[in-house]
Amino acid sequence: MPQTGGGGHWKDRLPPERAYKRRVGAAAPAVEQDRAAGGRNRRNVDLGDGRLARASITLRLYRSTRRIRAYLRWSQDGKTEERYVCEVEFDSRKQNLAEAWRQARAKGLLAEETLPPESTASSLEVRASMRGNRGKNTRPELLLRSLLHRRGMRYRVDTRPIADVRRRADLVFPGDHIAVFVDGCFWHGCPDHYRPATKNADFWREKINGNRARDTETNDTLAAAGWTVIRVWEHDDLNQAATRIENAVRRKRGSAHLVATAGDHRSGH
Repeated sequence: MPQTGGGGHWKDRLPPERAYKRRVGAAAPAVEQDRAAGGRNRRNVDLGDGRLARASITLRLYRSTRRIRAYLRWSQDGKTEERYVCEVEFDSRKQNLAEAWRQARAKGLLAEETLPPESTASSLEVRASMRGNRGKNTRPELLLRSLLHRRGMRYRVDTRPIADVRRRADLVFPGDHIAVFVDGCFWHGCPDHYRPATKNADFWREKINGNRARDTETNDTLAAAGWTVIRVWEHDDLNQAATRIENAVRRKRGSAHLVATAGDHRSGH
């Protein structure tokens, strides 16, 4: 049966949840949107003055009409903007997202991004990944720190978990022996977003493989010293990452409390 995205496919029943809902265990939202749009650089809207904003597609079910509508959403000057794109009628969320991105592009709602002349990247995808982790205080790091701080979590920033080991973590909970690293997709070889560079390919392959090996060595070194290592990709859902970190910290503190309590009982207190 042809699918046109024009609605009307579900005449006497509601669409299946798999047509619009994210399934448990699915790829992170950013990864899902990147794949559906055909790349992260293909998700931009024009804000004017040469500015671009990263957009996403939201699917909404309207039960009264049994229709699924797709909306383009982005942030501008601190406010969420939204624009209707089309109705979609595939039986899978993956296909409906892809169709919505296709329609948004066909309607001229998206802005094309181009490589600046001075860029050394081989493609827009590689440039986006390379810019994702330029050093400390990256955007994902700042957002994650803010989310944790609002939850009452206190930590040290950009410091060595072990003083005599020259490895710095982005967030450190010293008393709990938890080290958090926020990894950029390009520099750390993300399995979802890393795309090998074609310019100076041998150099970049050696560089990224070296970074991966260093990450593994860091994990092993810290684990051997009794530390818990948590790695967060820049594309991860940061609310979920904050929850994962908070749970790890609270588990450590709960275990420490139980050990202390047991010690009090043994000593007769």
